Amino acid sequence: MASLRDLSGVLASVACDPARSRGRRVHETEAETRSPFQRDRDRIIHSSAFRRLKSKTQVFVASEGDTYRTRLTHSLEVAQVARSLCRFLGLNEDLAEALALAHDLGHTCFGHAGEDVLQECMAPFNGFDHNAQSLRIVTKLEHRYAGFDGLNLTWECLEGLVKHNGPLLDKNGDGAVPLAIVEYNAGHDLELATWPSAEAQVAAVSDDIAYNAHDLDDGLRAGLFTFDDVLGLPLVGPIFKAVAVKYPNVAQSRLIHEALSGVISAMANDVIAESARRYAVAKPKDADGVRALEQAMVGFSGQMAEHDKSLKEFLFAHMYRHNKVIRMTSKARRVVRELFELFLSEPELLPEDWRAGGLQARSPKTARRVADYIAGMTDRFALDEHSRLFDPAVKP
Repeated sequence: MASLRDLSGVLASVACDPARSRGRRVHETEAETRSPFQRDRDRIIHSSAFRRLKSKTQVFVASEGDTYRTRLTHSLEVAQVARSLCRFLGLNEDLAEALALAHDLGHTCFGHAGEDVLQECMAPFNGFDHNAQSLRIVTKLEHRYAGFDGLNLTWECLEGLVKHNGPLLDKNGDGAVPLAIVEYNAGHDLELATWPSAEAQVAAVSDDIAYNAHDLDDGLRAGLFTFDDVLGLPLVGPIFKAVAVKYPNVAQSRLIHEALSGVISAMANDVIAESARRYAVAKPKDADGVRALEQAMVGFSGQMAEHDKSLKEFLFAHMYRHNKVIRMTSKARRVVRELFELFLSEPELLPEDWRAGGLQARSPKTARRVADYIAGMTDRFALDEHSRLFDPAVKP
């Protein structure tokens, strides 16, 4: 196998060129000092939705501690991995970074527990999907600029945001696509039946790498499982064992950090080698050639995909289904459900700016407005809002 040094820059010919961007839905004169993709990244960082990620948790509720991952720290970690991969492969770092920073904008408070409840509540009203919610945020819900709603991101950024996990339609145009994406796509075609850019694929696999490492870290520090528990895992176990042998007298907290660094490196190196292999087989000429392929060009090898699956199964059993986490998420689910039902039945309780345009109780329009409001809440704000509305001792 070629060394990683030999593979450096191998995908440069298929990188998204900002000078050839398909542009923005609302025309703007581009900046002289920043590329279109750099401008996308900057708009995402300065958005209200991005700032709120600092108080939206991944697994633990915010009150459980200050050092567990939040959506913000996770997004920053994904961006770091994505930039590193793109730099080595010769892809556009700025586009991958923008997508990494934006990919979780549509997530609700309380992690997956909050999203699951909102999906259940919105089932009679065309559903809820966090990727579709991310699109709503960057195209509609952010109100910062005088000339348009949303952030007016480039076509490439919107495409990657919607399709980073792969095509949403097959070649016959069939597929279950969230309504928000269907509605937007009708006026601005994101080519839902194709793969996204290589940069979007890098952002997606970087999400997996970051998730695996930081959930292991958080779970170990929270005492949900032990150092010894992970030793039987493929990939992870041998790395943890090797670190323990190399540093026999080092504190376990340092051993964990050292081992997780090794896990990230092993997964990233695998992505580089596998992506180079797929490129050599498919030989796409440019970014559109990547979109036209039958499968993703960036991803794990078959063996690493199995390791990734085993690790996710371990985390599901030992972390996400741990009694401590279940008790927290049960409380979170009740908070989201009760807030939704109350606002749906009594929309006059919504803040004044959320009542604009008139809302009728239990109507589809009201349901979507309530979902937008709740999805934007941080963990702490949701708990406080619930107290204000349900606890007679708390001032409204």
